Amino acid sequence: MTQFHRLQILIGEAGLSKMASSRVLLLGVGGVGSWCAEALTRNGVGHLEIVDSDLVCVTNINRQLQALHSTVGKSKVEVLASRLRDIHPTGTIIAHNKVYDHDTADDFNLNDYNFIVDAIDSLACKVELLDRALRTDVPVASSMGASCKLDPTQIQMASFWKSHGCPLARFVRKRLRYRNVTKDFMCVFSPENLPPHASTIACGSGKCVCPALSDGTPAHEWCSHKAKINGSAVHITGIFGFYLASIVTNHLLGQE
Repeated sequence: MTQFHRLQILIGEAGLSKMASSRVLLLGVGGVGSWCAEALTRNGVGHLEIVDSDLVCVTNINRQLQALHSTVGKSKVEVLASRLRDIHPTGTIIAHNKVYDHDTADDFNLNDYNFIVDAIDSLACKVELLDRALRTDVPVASSMGASCKLDPTQIQMASFWKSHGCPLARFVRKRLRYRNVTKDFMCVFSPENLPPHASTIACGSGKCVCPALSDGTPAHEWCSHKAKINGSAVHITGIFGFYLASIVTNHLLGQE
């Protein structure tokens, strides 16, 4: 297809065929996952399934691809899927508007995919996915914490067990060891950890700042139940997402 002409020059017809025949499962389409989904679609992945239960919040606009003032209150996966189908009309884009956790994990046959990408924020859900995914033969790439960072030069791709300086990675390692999971996988992380420069005034405060829907109901109200809200910036979350996409793309092309 002409839309992939520049990619074909780079990876050849055989490379395009490999991408077109690949099946990728991406869980979490927030500040990291949304950009990963965009890159995988533009790289010609023929079958992409995206999973997220969240609605677009007005505070997502600074970093999430599908977050616009016009999409506040709408399903993140549905809005993103519509965009991805416009990019790759002949590809298969499937949106799962649900959370991945212990209760829903059996809805997914992880062996059906050529690659599994974890961009989940929730620690419990992330560990549940990694535990199950690492018990298959399907390759996995995972995003560690992308908040509290401003320096893109500190972002790294590495073996998960060699990641360092990331609080989220430390908690994930502890929980995986508790489950006797020691298999290695690639991750994206940064050891940078900046302190907050402002107090929480919206998310986490009990006061939702999302505009109400046309019928007067709240567009989005669950952030106030989070234990902690960290600051984040798109030039960091986007790089995390693109790094994940590069891990997947190079594996599918056999360029590891």
